[in-house]
Amino acid sequence: MTDEGQTAEKSLGDVVGDVSTKASLLVREEIELAKTEIAEKAKSLAQGSAVAILAGVMLVFGLIYFFEAVAWFLNDIFGTVNSSPWLGFIIVFGFLLIIAAIAGLIGVRWIKRGAPPTPDLAIEEAKRTRAELLEHT
Repeated sequence: MTDEGQTAEKSLGDVVGDVSTKASLLVREEIELAKTEIAEKAKSLAQGSAVAILAGVMLVFGLIYFFEAVAWFLNDIFGTVNSSPWLGFIIVFGFLLIIAAIAGLIGVRWIKRGAPPTPDLAIEEAKRTRAELLEHT
């Protein structure tokens, strides 16, 4: 018998059962795709965050020495090394405070604009599948 003959011999109940089983399988696979995509994105975010934190800590240690040198340099320029050694440090502190405020405002704006990690590929695939199913019904 050919496939057409077998299809013709199937009852409506069998066909509906096959469609239901395949739809259920498709939904389970879409859910698994979404889980996998989220897990991969979360792993990538965690690894990137760890390396970025390490880089930030090293940068802070380096900047401490750099700004210490700038403060002493400003004291030398103003000639206040013996009379007022704090002047250069106050200037550096004010500069750092301004930079921190600007960076904080930019960071908050970027965080608000950002979206949480979502399974974009799985959502798009589910939309395409739904559109295909609606088209063929």
